[in-house]
Amino acid sequence: MELRTRDRERKLLLKIDATVRKIDDGSYGYCADTGEPIGLARLLARPTATLTVEAQERRERWKKQFAD
Repeated sequence: MELRTRDRERKLLLKIDATVRKIDDGSYGYCADTGEPIGLARLLARPTATLTVEAQERRERWKKQFAD
């Protein structure tokens, strides 16, 4: 259980570091797939988001389709 928690914390720290780099280089808040702005509500709910809701849903559908 503790190893799982540490792994989750490590992954979150990597996401936070990547987010800070995006803030520094001016690319924060834009979708990695489409380049469109990520909605403010999504960024407030999940500050490390790299995809718009629509792009995230597309990825999840694609993964589900090809995971079978």
